[in-house]
Amino acid sequence: MNIVIAGAGDVGFHLAELLVTENQNITLIDNDQDVLDYAGSHLDVLTVRGDATSLSTLETARVRNADLHLAVTTSEQTNMMSAILAKKLGAGRVIARVDNEEYLESENQQTVCSLGIDQLISPRQLAALEIERLVKKCSFTDIYEFEDGKLSLVGITLDSNSPLVGSKLSEIEGLNQRDQLQLIAILRGHQTLIPRGQTELRRNDHIYFITKPEHTKLVERFVGKQPVKVTNAMIMGGTDLAIATARRLQRHYQVTIVENDKARCKYINEMLDNVLVVKGDYTNFDLLEEEGLSRMDAFMALTENSETNIIACLTAHNHGVYKTIAQVENKEYVHISQNIGVDTLINKKLLAANDIFRYVRKGNVEAITSLQGVDAEVIEFVIRKSNQLTRKPLRDLHFPDTALIGGIIRGEETIIPNGSSQLELNDRVIVFAKPQAIRRLEELFR
Repeated sequence: MNIVIAGAGDVGFHLAELLVTENQNITLIDNDQDVLDYAGSHLDVLTVRGDATSLSTLETARVRNADLHLAVTTSEQTNMMSAILAKKLGAGRVIARVDNEEYLESENQQTVCSLGIDQLISPRQLAALEIERLVKKCSFTDIYEFEDGKLSLVGITLDSNSPLVGSKLSEIEGLNQRDQLQLIAILRGHQTLIPRGQTELRRNDHIYFITKPEHTKLVERFVGKQPVKVTNAMIMGGTDLAIATARRLQRHYQVTIVENDKARCKYINEMLDNVLVVKGDYTNFDLLEEEGLSRMDAFMALTENSETNIIACLTAHNHGVYKTIAQVENKEYVHISQNIGVDTLINKKLLAANDIFRYVRKGNVEAITSLQGVDAEVIEFVIRKSNQLTRKPLRDLHFPDTALIGGIIRGEETIIPNGSSQLELNDRVIVFAKPQAIRRLEELFR
């Protein structure tokens, strides 16, 4: 597959990093030669220096022969123009990164797409949606929904009070309630484990389940978590992500935003209807305490400074706040959240890159997600034709040892499978897979 990526920043570089492992032919376009030199020395990609909206630059990048053109620079206008030109020049599919939520409204997307852009993607919107899901179900540190919520993947941490700690999986009563939940992975420090009968659960293990949305409360009870209802939420920082998040949360929660710039506070008040905006130095934790930090159920640190956000969340946790979420710009930080005491670290660019990544996967992939710190992927495959997958029960498929089927969506029916389950044509199959299993899975589901 020939793929041209306009923009070699964090989103573009991470996409290229993901794609080169798939043996794709990648060309990176950027104006900054230093950025291109770094990418060229770390990845097996071609680089083209130039303006992504220049016809000559796009020709040099051979966009005419591209199966996919990804316009993911930091400029919305550049991305849209680059995508439109790439499509006119003959690129197969074009995707543009945008931030203006007006473009993403359903009535406007048709107009934008009529210009030749196949897909719009907004890192900010993806992050705001993720935060909203995490606040809504605050016992969980990860939530991912398949097929508009027909099945959910949830992550939760075992604390010292969990009845599961010290038990082997084969000994845990109720774990075999396969029609309700499926344990698919364990993150222990930096080690990713595929659950087996002799696996013993330990304190601070981070475990992942596939379940039906109506059974997420069962997961909480199963691991010994007391459900907490969020009423009050505080957002530190008045960034665009903070505004997008507050806009989603204000309908259901009492939201306070703390921002240190007076003009920005005024702007936030104009943009939001039902949010308390406090002007003050958000690095002053005495101020946050005066504004009710210890009474908050959820705390989101969404400034542009990753370290400030992490420290603020740790402080909020020490003040008794149940749910903490920090935005981080450095993608390396995302892998340490489970080990430092912050419930969830959000990186807009990684969310965007992972969302785009599904368009280049082989094997009839519908969706893909990566989990914080987990050396594996969760992939939604679709069975498009009858083959060996549909002729035998799961136990006889010789599935890779480093992969596990967590759920099946069959029309309106959702199935948590066991060994006797059998796949059918048009099934959507949720698979947890470590990197070494990916190629085999793509062959099976192709």
